[in-house]
Amino acid sequence: MATKKAKMILGLMAAALIVFGAVYLGISFTQNLGKSATQISTKNAAKSLEKIAKDITVTKVEPKKGQVDLGTADLKSSLPDISKYPAQVNNSTPNYIEIFSSTEKAGSGTDGWLTEVGNDFNKTAVIIDGKPVSVRIRGIASGTGADYITSGKYLPDAFTPSNELWGEMLKSQRVKAVLVKNRLAGNVAGILISKAKHDGLVKKYGSVNIKTVTDAVAANELQMGYTNPLASSTGLNFLVTSLSTFDSSDLLSAKAVKGFETFQNNIPFVAYTTLQMRDSAKSGVLDGFILEYQTYANSPDIKSDYVFTPFGVRHDSPVYAIGDLTAEKTKILNAFSDFSQQDKYQKLATDYGFNALNDYKSESAAVSGDVIGQALKLWKDKKNGSKNICAVFVADVSGSMNGERINKLKQSLLQGEKYIGKENSVGLVSYSDNVNINLPIGKFDLNQRSLFAGAVESLQANGNTATFDGIAVAMQMIQEEMAKNPDLKPIIFVLSDGATNRGHSLDEIKGIVEAGKIPIYTIGYNADIAALQSISSINEAASINADTDDVIYKLGNLFNAQM
Repeated sequence: MATKKAKMILGLMAAALIVFGAVYLGISFTQNLGKSATQISTKNAAKSLEKIAKDITVTKVEPKKGQVDLGTADLKSSLPDISKYPAQVNNSTPNYIEIFSSTEKAGSGTDGWLTEVGNDFNKTAVIIDGKPVSVRIRGIASGTGADYITSGKYLPDAFTPSNELWGEMLKSQRVKAVLVKNRLAGNVAGILISKAKHDGLVKKYGSVNIKTVTDAVAANELQMGYTNPLASSTGLNFLVTSLSTFDSSDLLSAKAVKGFETFQNNIPFVAYTTLQMRDSAKSGVLDGFILEYQTYANSPDIKSDYVFTPFGVRHDSPVYAIGDLTAEKTKILNAFSDFSQQDKYQKLATDYGFNALNDYKSESAAVSGDVIGQALKLWKDKKNGSKNICAVFVADVSGSMNGERINKLKQSLLQGEKYIGKENSVGLVSYSDNVNINLPIGKFDLNQRSLFAGAVESLQANGNTATFDGIAVAMQMIQEEMAKNPDLKPIIFVLSDGATNRGHSLDEIKGIVEAGKIPIYTIGYNADIAALQSISSINEAASINADTDDVIYKLGNLFNAQM
C-alpha cells in the first residue's frame, strides 16, 4: 500500500514538473527571456524553413547588368501633384492666401481645429484694402510640406508646421521663410513609456527625462522606437534632442556621434509611420515610443497604459510667410493669425487637446537649419548603428501583375534603389508558379546596382501566384547570408497585388517569420491591401499602397527609414 502511495506521489510530482516546465518554457519563448528556449525556437524554425524550401522549385537566373542612373534621387519629380493633398478649407474669395498646415490641426474631428478656424474666418467676410478675403488651408505632414517648398514643386503663401525646426531647415535651403507668429496653439512632443517600465526607470535614475531615456536605451534597458525624422516632426525633434544629450555644446562632435551610434544600436527600428510604431507598442515589442501630447490626450487607450514625458522643442505650430508675399497677402496672413487667437478659438483648441503643458519650456538650445541638415545626414549614416542592412526584394511576376502593375513595380524599384545605401546588401527574388533567384545577395556597390537594374528590367509577368514560396526563399537567402555575417539587420520587401493561389500558405510560414523576427514590408499594386497587411503585421512592419502617383516618394521615405 505504501509503495503504491509513493508511486502515486512521484507521478504527481513528475506531472507538476512537466507542467511547470511547459509553462516556464512558454513564458521564456513568448518574452524571449530564456536564452536556451530562444535558441531552440530559432533552430526549429530553421529546420521548418529548410523543409518548406525543399518543396519549392527554385531557378537561379543568370544575372545580367543593366544601366544604372548615377544621378541622385530627384525629390521634385518624385513628389506627386499637389492635388494629392486636397484642401481642407477652400477659399471663398478671389483674394486669398494658401496655407500648408500640419495634419494634427488641419484634418477633422479633434484634429480639425485649424480647419474650423479657417471656415469661420471665411464666413466672417473679412475686408482688407476694400476687398473681401479668405484662406485656403491644405493639410499636409510637415516633412512633406517642407519637401514641396524646398524642391520648388509647389509654394504656398504660408506654412504652419508642427515645430520651428522645419522653418530653420527651410531657411538653410535658401527659402525665404519669415516667422509671422511663433504660436497658433500650444503642443509638445513626448516620450510615452509603459507604466511598469516608467516606474522601473524612476527607481533606478530618480526621474525620467530625455537624458535618462537615451541612457536607458544605450544600456539596453529600454526598447523604444521613433518615427522617420526626415518626414515626422516628432521624429526630427527626437533626433536633434537625443544628439544634444551626448554633447549639448556640439550636436555633431565625435562624442555625440559615438553616443548616438551606441544608442541607435539598441533601437529596434525607426518606424515608417506613427501607426506602425503604435502597433508595435501595443503588441509588446516596444516599451516606449514618441507622440505629440494632443494625440495622446485624444487616445484613452494609450493614456491608460503609458506615461507621457515631454522633450525637445515645443510643437506650438509657428507660422511662416513663404517667399515674397504682396502687401495684401501679408495683411491676410496677419489677420488670420490674429483671428485664431480669439478666446473662442483658443478654448476650442484646448477642447481638442492643445494648450496643455504650457509651463513646459524647451530643454533644447536653438539649432540652426544647417546643423539640423547635418544631423539628418548623420542619422542616415548611423541609423542602423554598427549594423548594415541585408534586404531581399520579393517581386510578384504572376499573370495578374501583367501590364501596368508590373511596369509600375519595375519603375518603383529602379527609382527607389537610389535611396539604398551602398554599405547595405541586397538581393532580388521573383515568383509566379515557382520562384526565381534573380539576384543573389551582395553588397550594393556599383556592380551590384548594375546587376539589380538588369534583374529588374528583365522581369516578365505570367503564371500563378506563390507569394509565400517567394518569402520562404528570401528568408533562406537571408539566413545563409547572416550565417556568414551575424551582425546584419534583415528586411524583406514584398511587391505584389496581394493575391495568392499557389504554393504554401501564410499559416505554414507565419511561425517561421515570427521566430526569425524579419520585418516584411509590403508594397501593393492595385492590391488586396488587407492580405498584404496580414503579412506585414507579423513583425510590425508597414504596408504601402502603390496605386497612387506618389509611390516613388513613399518608397523614398520607407528606404530612408530602413535602408
